[in-house]
Formats: sequence, structure tokens, C-alpha cells
Amino acid sequence: MADKSSQGDSKPEAQFAKRIDPAKEDLTKEQLQFIRQVELAQWKKNTGKLRGRNVATGLAIGAVVLGIYGYTFYSVSQEKIMDEIDEEAKARAPKTGAN
Repeated sequence: MADKSSQGDSKPEAQFAKRIDPAKEDLTKEQLQFIRQVELAQWKKNTGKLRGRNVATGLAIGAVVLGIYGYTFYSVSQEKIMDEIDEEAKARAPKTGAN
């Protein structure tokens, strides 16, 4: 394989942004304003994704809660039926002197 430097392409490598700490660096008002604008643009860009995820999470939690709520009502109604069956069984049982 040929080395990139031997191909005759003499493009300098891309420079990446240097991280700075605005609290430690002495920045002008214009630079600080630009940083705020970029941060605001990033927040606006990511807000849609976060909102969608939050809605999906909320709907999932709500579905689980409603499922538990519905199952609770279902199981309580089953208990009433069992009580009625027990009462009918007692009524049909032959009466003896020991009862």
C-alpha cells in the first residue's frame, strides 16, 4: 500500500477547535456572546430529541401504571366472584346437626 504522504497530496490536516474554559481565559465580550449563541443553538437542536424521548418515556410509564390499575380492578372483581361461589356452595351443602 502506498503511503498518503507519497501520493503528492500535500493537504494539511484539519484543525479541531480547542477547548477553553471561559472562567480561566480572558475573553472579549464578543467572544463570550458568540459562545452563548453557539450553546443556545446546540440546546435548540437537541431539545426536539429530548422532548420526543421524554414523551415516549412518559407514555410508557403511563401505560404500565394503567395496566397495573386495570389488573388490580380485574383481580378484585375475581375475588367477589369467588365469595359468591363460596356462599352458593354453603347454601347447597346438606345441613347436619354438627353444622
